[in-house]
Amino acid sequence: MMPSKTKEEESTRGVLPVTQAMTALVGGFILFFLLMIGLAVGYDLAYQGRIFPGVGLAGLDLSGKSEAEAKQLITGRISFPEQGKVVFQEGSQVWIAHPVELGLFLDADASALAAYQVGRQGNIFARLGDQFEAWYFGLDLPPLLVYDEQSAQNYVRRIASEVDRPTVEASLKIQGVDVVVLPGQIGRSLDVDATLAPLQNQLRNLTDTIMPVMVNESPPAILDVSQQAEIARKILSAPLTINVPDPAEGDPGPWTFEPQQLAEMLTIARVELAEGATYQVGLDTSRLTKILNEQAPKLARQPADARFIFNDETRQLEVIQPAVTGRSLDVATAVQDINQALVAGEHQVALTLQYTQPEIGNDVKAEELGIREQVGVEVSYFYGSSASRIQNIETAAGRFHGVLVAPGAVFSMAETLGDISLDNGYAEALIIYGNQTIQGVGGGVCQVSTTLFRTAFFAGYPIVERHPHAYRVYYYELNAANQAVERMAGLDATVYVPTVDFKFKNDTDNWLLMETYVQAAARKLTWKFYSTSDGRTVEWDTTGLQNVVEPEEAVYKENPELGKGEINQIDWGVDGADVTVTRTVYRDGQVYIDEAFHTHYLPFRDVYEYGPGTKIPAE
Repeated sequence: MMPSKTKEEESTRGVLPVTQAMTALVGGFILFFLLMIGLAVGYDLAYQGRIFPGVGLAGLDLSGKSEAEAKQLITGRISFPEQGKVVFQEGSQVWIAHPVELGLFLDADASALAAYQVGRQGNIFARLGDQFEAWYFGLDLPPLLVYDEQSAQNYVRRIASEVDRPTVEASLKIQGVDVVVLPGQIGRSLDVDATLAPLQNQLRNLTDTIMPVMVNESPPAILDVSQQAEIARKILSAPLTINVPDPAEGDPGPWTFEPQQLAEMLTIARVELAEGATYQVGLDTSRLTKILNEQAPKLARQPADARFIFNDETRQLEVIQPAVTGRSLDVATAVQDINQALVAGEHQVALTLQYTQPEIGNDVKAEELGIREQVGVEVSYFYGSSASRIQNIETAAGRFHGVLVAPGAVFSMAETLGDISLDNGYAEALIIYGNQTIQGVGGGVCQVSTTLFRTAFFAGYPIVERHPHAYRVYYYELNAANQAVERMAGLDATVYVPTVDFKFKNDTDNWLLMETYVQAAARKLTWKFYSTSDGRTVEWDTTGLQNVVEPEEAVYKENPELGKGEINQIDWGVDGADVTVTRTVYRDGQVYIDEAFHTHYLPFRDVYEYGPGTKIPAE
């Protein structure tokens, strides 16, 4: 019987085989590692100075080649930088460049070195891995290239010199009567950076490529002026005639502007609109405005009410002067209308007038105006008046014949009388100027103002403004029998347009019609008022002449145009005096107006002229 083993013996017997196995494994690994190192060293020694198998560059197999041989092969086979083509294209234009012109160069030395270093960098395992990968799978390296972007930019900028063009705005100009168009141009600018952005990647493919040229366009604010040119040609195609619509006798016009004149007035203005800039063609508004402003006064016409007389039998109004529609030239609108017509090709243009209707037309009825009866009448006499003075009385009185005064209106004699001039039908006659009687236009007009004053005075209308004469005038104190009536002193009124006026007020609710009648043969002026009586009555009185002052001694003046012994009296002396005329107007039994008119007359002496050598009489 065998003796039993101890527990220690049993334990030792189990460990020994395991230890032996581990030792064998480690030894095998070491042996394998040594073997691999031996193979690597042998592989390196076998390809010392030569490129490992499976290594290529740009499709070239460089296996077993020395670095110099690889460089020679690479240089001979890779000719893309010198012979490749890069086509830049913009529309129908093309520019063909070799890559080398764009700064692309092949670095054959660096490329051959890169191939040689495959499997020779890193630790042993990295080198073995790279060698195995190249041998088993093959490894194709890209060529090493040098890209000089500045050369590419320079090339593209040369293209830009052909592509770029400035932005040009279209314009018009006038030469004589011809319209010359300067066409617009869309600006173009080659974007160098955008064009070159994809170039580097394309070049590394070593294949010919087409590169689009990136161009930015800049259109001008005004590109096409053909429409404006056509408008200008229309304007200059024929004379322009401006006329007055419905012309009356004496109206100015028509006015004709020949094409050459229109060309001188034509303006081409650049304007900014919401939809963009454009040119506006038309006649120079300032010049056209100046021309029309010169004509505006000639075209102006004040509105005038119709004038009537009251037929005492039919008690109706009869037109003696038709109403006049007022008008004025609207210069601003006329300028606009003329330009609009020309733009439309029209060359016959009517001026734009503004019309103002009169207050009283031809068809108004007496009842509508409240004119039913005569409410006042006065007569003055002018015995001894010259023919020129009578002419002035007739001319001035005619201004008031048939005139209407509105209810509540203040009537101004000066406004209705207007300009007292030879052009308006007046003649030269004797007038009192300063302290002497001289020849002046309008002598006799005060006969008319005095008669109107008396008519308003005795009809009971309020007197708003009245100026007496500085001296007593004998005409105004004459009666029908050609006798001086001192009681009439202080009932005169003078008018000197425009500073001295006579005014009265129609203080009734009805219109007032005035009629004037001059009977030259009878030396008589009659003034009539027609309206509706409100029952007013007038009482008046006068102080007569007071504080009478006799004139100084007569004055004698030599007149070389008179002969010896000739003496002519040119001024007639009159006493100076004070006189006060009172008037009380009653209405509805009550005092309505109570007033006094004070007049201070200066004395006026006799004045004579005599010829040279004439003896002046003692008296």
